[in-house]
Amino acid sequence: MRESKKTFIYMVIVGILVAMMLKILIPFPENGWRVQLGSFLESILITIFIWEGNLMLDNFLEKRYPWSLRPALRILVQLPVSTIYSASLMFVTMLLFNAFVCEIPFNERGLFLSISITIGLLVSLILMAVETGLFFFREWKESLVQVEKYKSESAQANLENLKNQVNPHFLFNNLSVLSSLVYKDQEKAVDFINQLSKVYRYLLDNKSNELISLEEELKFISSYAYLLNIRYSPNLIIDMQISEENKELLLPPLTIQLLLENAIKHNVISNEAPLTISLKSDGDKLVISNRVNQRLSKEPSSKTGLKNIQVRYSYFTDREVMIKDQDELFVVTIPLLTVA
Repeated sequence: MRESKKTFIYMVIVGILVAMMLKILIPFPENGWRVQLGSFLESILITIFIWEGNLMLDNFLEKRYPWSLRPALRILVQLPVSTIYSASLMFVTMLLFNAFVCEIPFNERGLFLSISITIGLLVSLILMAVETGLFFFREWKESLVQVEKYKSESAQANLENLKNQVNPHFLFNNLSVLSSLVYKDQEKAVDFINQLSKVYRYLLDNKSNELISLEEELKFISSYAYLLNIRYSPNLIIDMQISEENKELLLPPLTIQLLLENAIKHNVISNEAPLTISLKSDGDKLVISNRVNQRLSKEPSSKTGLKNIQVRYSYFTDREVMIKDQDELFVVTIPLLTVA
């Protein structure tokens, strides 16, 4: 209600300014307060009808030619239609003024017509400029909101990935493996410590990076896979078939690790049911798949891992992360990106 009152006040002010402009441009003879009052009321009514009519036209065209999708066509359609509407309304209103309030001298009617069209065009241009400015201002504000939202969600996704690795279970399992290796095979224990340090170094170095090369991610995966194989060997197989030209492409860090962790978390790994996780490049995509053999006792899941991957990708590309959860096969296809 408050906004409606403010808008009405603005329209009245603009109407008075238009009346003063017409009085300057078309100096009709003075005919008393009745003519002056009629002139001001007419200008206010014209302003209200032009304002509201153009807003209705704008709402109508927004549904068919949105500014965000077709700005050039929107201007080409709205400008002439708005001009014709505004000029026609002014002309008809002035004819009524001529008939019922004050007759316009015959030799002034051509000037009156041109001024009507000119003011109609100016009003249309001003309203379009205001609407366009408001649109881009809203888009700018929305982009700032999206940037902040991305930062928050990206940080949340990175934190979720880090928690998957730094959680007590991961550390406890690897320390348990390490303690047994120290007594059984000291040389392998040294290798295990080196690979474990590489995993944590990668996590620390890339926790704030938005994208990283596939080559760097695969180096990390090799160290991560080494730790997994010491624990699950020979029942866990990670088969990587990646073309060399794809290794320069980009992806969000820890994406592959999260998918490996997801497969291990939800599937049986045993002598009777070994788990094979396949990583294959397919053009500018990476396909990660595994046979489904679900655990009888499922581990608790926040179900945010795959969603986090999809959200992070949505800020870099329109290409989707494809997830196919079939009866016997679980497949995730992720895009590999290039620097824009």
